[in-house]
Amino acid sequence: MRQNNEGQAMGEQDDRGLTRIQRRNRELILEGALTVFSNSGFRGATIDQIAGEAGLSKPNVLYYFASKDEIHKTLLTTLLDMWLAPLSNIDPEGEPLQEVLDYVAAKLRMSRQYPRESRLFAYEILRGAPHLTEILGGRLRGTVEDAVAILQDWMQSGRLRNVEPHHLIFSIWSMTQHYADFEVQVRAVLGKGHDPFSEAQEFLDDLYRRLLSP
Repeated sequence: MRQNNEGQAMGEQDDRGLTRIQRRNRELILEGALTVFSNSGFRGATIDQIAGEAGLSKPNVLYYFASKDEIHKTLLTTLLDMWLAPLSNIDPEGEPLQEVLDYVAAKLRMSRQYPRESRLFAYEILRGAPHLTEILGGRLRGTVEDAVAILQDWMQSGRLRNVEPHHLIFSIWSMTQHYADFEVQVRAVLGKGHDPFSEAQEFLDDLYRRLLSP
């Protein structure tokens, strides 16, 4: 099972009190569901596909999760926590430009390491985020506003060039997650012999350094 950047397995917060075998089966289901959902989207995914990917029977899957919706929501909720962690880690006492560049690098690194998770999140947003509506307006918004306050303080003190901070964050999301969500397209355009992620790191570092240097 994939780990988030705090070393917590996806779904771990919901498996307390389970035996080791039950915990393992739950992780297999979530891991299998991640593959199915990221490849087929929510509508195209079925419990049978998830069971097959997990190597378990359909009744076994339904023992742990009552429905496809419940599996999907569990994945998305944990994914959002993982996705928000680098933004929460921006240090108001750090060197402003380096803090932003480190955030860009962290987001690009996550796109490289967790492409299925990125695509799963993208599918949900394109569906209108029915499983994330409350979370997006709560925890996500709060985390973004905290980061915006830090950026605004740096900009007002002349330590970063003054740009609209919300759209700065949106641009970082778009520029980094593109390499996961559209990886096939990126690799097709670049052709063999290119490492899209290392090349993107160099490009984005230069781009945001030029944009934000005071």
